[in-house]
Amino acid sequence: MGETKRRTVRDLRRANRAALLRHLYFHGPLSRHELGLATGLSSGTVSTVTSGLLADGLLCEAGSVDSDGGRPRTLLRVDPSCHRLIGVDVGETRVRVELFDLALTELARVEYPLGGEEAAARAPHGAGHDVELIVQYVRDGIATVLKAAGAPAELLLLGVGVGVPGVVSRDQDSGLGAVVHGQTTGWDAVPLERLLRGAAGLPDRVPIHVANGARTCGQAELWFGAGRGARDAVIALLGSGVGACIVTDGVPYGGANSGAGEWGHTTLSVGGRLCRCGARGCLEAYVGAVALLERWREAGGDVPATGQEAGIAALLAAARAGDPRVVALLDETAEYLGAGIADLVNLFNPERIVLGGWMGLLLGPYLLPAVREAAGAYALRHPAARATIEMGLLGPDAVTVGAATLPLAGLLDHGGTSW
Repeated sequence: MGETKRRTVRDLRRANRAALLRHLYFHGPLSRHELGLATGLSSGTVSTVTSGLLADGLLCEAGSVDSDGGRPRTLLRVDPSCHRLIGVDVGETRVRVELFDLALTELARVEYPLGGEEAAARAPHGAGHDVELIVQYVRDGIATVLKAAGAPAELLLLGVGVGVPGVVSRDQDSGLGAVVHGQTTGWDAVPLERLLRGAAGLPDRVPIHVANGARTCGQAELWFGAGRGARDAVIALLGSGVGACIVTDGVPYGGANSGAGEWGHTTLSVGGRLCRCGARGCLEAYVGAVALLERWREAGGDVPATGQEAGIAALLAAARAGDPRVVALLDETAEYLGAGIADLVNLFNPERIVLGGWMGLLLGPYLLPAVREAAGAYALRHPAARATIEMGLLGPDAVTVGAATLPLAGLLDHGGTSW
């Protein structure tokens, strides 16, 4: 009975710490009085908990404000310098590694383009990601950003988050950690977490979190960008392929270890175009960058041989110049994308749909009016009237920012204590 009581007291203390730390992180700086009003905790509890968080170095003072007839009230905030976070985006065109402080301010970054001479030598047929090369890039990137930030960075490192294309699963009994299943990248049950743990040389205390890139992009937009404040939303990631993070009641559906974001491999046309995944008629086979450039080539377009991003930029330039073939192609693409969004509207009834990813950010402003019109035409009227379709706000760093929130979420959920 005594042990049960001690455990209950400990859990209550941790819950109080988590409530105050999370509220300060997203809404600070605040006074102790404001914290009590916002969280419903007593003034004594707020005073005790904030004293502990200050002693642990998680909070710092941030000035003061006048009170009604009393002494000025001290403002508190989460100390951004108390920890460091690393976010990694294993994309299909590059690997990006960024180091952040706890406020997600970038401190250092490095990028490794994919599809160059080294990648071509390792994957001579141009298909898939070479696992060893990706692990090497992530390892080198972690070492590079830590070195660039100086000696304290490694000592303060809270964790590493990695966003990847494909389905991420975790088998608690296997000891492999997060395993990635990516049909379009040629990855079949790749034990990426274990490989990174062995290669990166990080202390055992530093966790490595692996999640689907659409999910990390979605969490970033949900916390800091165009999805902020939405309870039910869809954040679409448009790049080489297509993915989505589905948010229900303020939380990404399915968590980190889920294939729920593989929206690009829902069937848009039975017996339609061949998708990279091997099936026919997937949304990605019509809307993804790889497929879009292929369709342009089939229409007689002069597609640059300098990579997907340059190709999509050239496609957009041709559309703005009035090339009738390209205008028709993008009109058709907007209709396909709008129809895919209408499926999400009918299934999940989101209040907000956000378009992100490197291609979404590039083509989105051009396509957005036609996408909205098509989504409204294909969706049921009642849920469509509730939903807005908007552009992402975080730019091309959304996946790395979201990846860095994976270890950050653990800190906030557990009140700054070990988990």
